[in-house]
Amino acid sequence: MSDHVDSGSDPEGVASGRPPSPDGETAVQRLEPSDGEGSVELVGTAHVSSASVEEVEETIADRQPDVVAVELDEGRYRQMKGGTPEDLDASDLLHGNTVFQFLAYWMLSYVQTRLGERFDIEPGADMMAAVETAEEHGLGVALVDRDIQTTIQRFWQRLSAREKATMFGGLLAGMVGTLGAGLGIGASLGLFVAFGAELVAGPLLLTPGLADAVPLVGGSLLVLLDGVLLAGAITLLVGLPIAALLSYALDTDTEYEEFDIEELTDTDVVSAMMEEFRQFSPGGAEALIDERDAFIAHRLVALREAGYDVVAVVGAGHRAGIQSYLDNPETLPPMESITGTLKQKRFSLYKLFGYLFTVGFAVFFGLLVLGGAKEGWVIRLLVAWFLVNGIAALSLAKLAGAHWPSALVGGGIAWLTSVNPLLAPGWFAGYVELRYIDVNIADISTLNEIVSDEEAPLGELYGRLTDVPLFRLIAIVAMTNVGSMIASYGFVFIVLPYMSAEVGGIPGIVDLMLDGVENGARIVLDVIS
Repeated sequence: MSDHVDSGSDPEGVASGRPPSPDGETAVQRLEPSDGEGSVELVGTAHVSSASVEEVEETIADRQPDVVAVELDEGRYRQMKGGTPEDLDASDLLHGNTVFQFLAYWMLSYVQTRLGERFDIEPGADMMAAVETAEEHGLGVALVDRDIQTTIQRFWQRLSAREKATMFGGLLAGMVGTLGAGLGIGASLGLFVAFGAELVAGPLLLTPGLADAVPLVGGSLLVLLDGVLLAGAITLLVGLPIAALLSYALDTDTEYEEFDIEELTDTDVVSAMMEEFRQFSPGGAEALIDERDAFIAHRLVALREAGYDVVAVVGAGHRAGIQSYLDNPETLPPMESITGTLKQKRFSLYKLFGYLFTVGFAVFFGLLVLGGAKEGWVIRLLVAWFLVNGIAALSLAKLAGAHWPSALVGGGIAWLTSVNPLLAPGWFAGYVELRYIDVNIADISTLNEIVSDEEAPLGELYGRLTDVPLFRLIAIVAMTNVGSMIASYGFVFIVLPYMSAEVGGIPGIVDLMLDGVENGARIVLDVIS
C-alpha cells in the first residue's frame, strides 16, 4: 500500500517528510529528504483517453519515481477510492452563490462525462491509473491540485453575467437540445409576463366580443385563453432567438464522430482549445487553468526541492504552464494569491439599492402602523402579505420535495425576503433542508448518469433527479423563491385591489398610506422634540 501525501495545503510539510500531523495530513514516510536535487517529469494526459491511461502506467513502471503526483485534491481522491467527499456545509448556503457554483461544476463535469461516454472510458481514468500503478509498485502518491470547491468558487466569481448565462444555456442545451432550451427559457418568461399582463390589462389578443359570440367563452375563460396565447407568442418570440444564439455560441453542428480524442494531448491542439476558452472567458480561464498551473507547480517545486524524483500526471492543458514554472520557479505567484475564496465587492449599486429599499420599506410601514391608518386596516394588509407569500412559498417548496420544517421556514420568511432584494426565502429553506439530506460533489456523477439516459420518459427522469440530494436542494431553493415571487406579483394585482375596495380603491390606498405616514412622522417628531 502506498503512502498518501496530501500536499494540498502544506508544501513545506510535504517536503520535510515529517510524521503524520494530528489532522490526518501525511507526508512521504518511507523516504528521507535527500541532500541532492530532485526531479519532476510531467506526463500530460487527456482525462477521457485510453491511450493516456497506457502512457501513465508505462511511464511510472519504467521510471520508478519516489513519488507519483496526481492532479487531484483530497475530496476527489476520496471519491475515486470509493469514499464520500465532504458534505456541503449548511452555513455555506446563506452565502447565496453556493448552489450556482454546484451548477457550474455540474456543467463542467457533464461535458467531461459525455466525452467519456462517446469514447467509452471513465473520466479520470488516467488519474486512477496513476494512483493504482503507484500502489502496485509501493510508490508515494501526492495530491497536488487545489480543492475543487475553491476552484469552482473562484471560477464562478470571475465569470461575467453573459458568460454565466451562456454556461447554463449550454447545460440546458446538452440535456434537451438548443431548441428545447430556448423554448423552455421563453416559456418561463412568457408565463410570467402573460400572468401579469392579464391581471393589469385584461385580454390583449382576443377581443371581448368573442365572449358574446361564443357562449362557452365567458369573461374568465377569455382571459385564460388570451393569457395562454400571449404566453405562447412570447415563448416563440423569445425562445427561438435564444435557441439560435445557443446554437451559434455552442456550435452544436460539430461532427464529433470525426474527433480524435488522442489529439487532446497534442500541444498545438491543446493550445488552440485553451486559447478558445480564454477568448470566451478570460477570468474563467485564469481560475481554471492559470491559477491551478501555479498551485500545482508550487507543490511540485516543494517535492523537487525536498530531493524527491517525481512523475506528475496532469491534464495536457496544464502541462505547458506548469513546465514553465518548473523551469523558472522564481516567477511563481505567492501561494496566498491563488488560494482561498474570492470575496465579492464590498460596494455595489445593487447592494446599496437593496439596503436602501429595505430600510425605506421598514421606515414607511413603521410610520404607517404608528399613525394608526384606518384603525387596523394596515395590520390586516400586512397579515395578508404574510399569508399570501407564506402559503405560496411553502406550497412550492413542498412540491419540490422539502421536508415540513424546511417548507415552513421558507414560507415563514418569504414575506420579509420579498421586500429585501439581498435575501431569498429559498436560501433559508435550503439551509434547514440540509439538516435532513447530505449534499456533496459525488451527487454530480449521479446526476450525469441520469441526464445521459436519453430514452427515459421526462416524468420518470424528473423523479429520478429529485431522488438525488443535490438536485432536490436546487429544486427546493428555486421553487421556494419562485413561490414568493409569484405571491408578490399576485398580491399587488389581485389581493391589494380586492382589499382596497373598503378604502376607496387604489387612490384611497395612496391617500390612506400618506396620511398614516404623516401622522406617524408627526408622533415621532413630537417625541424627539
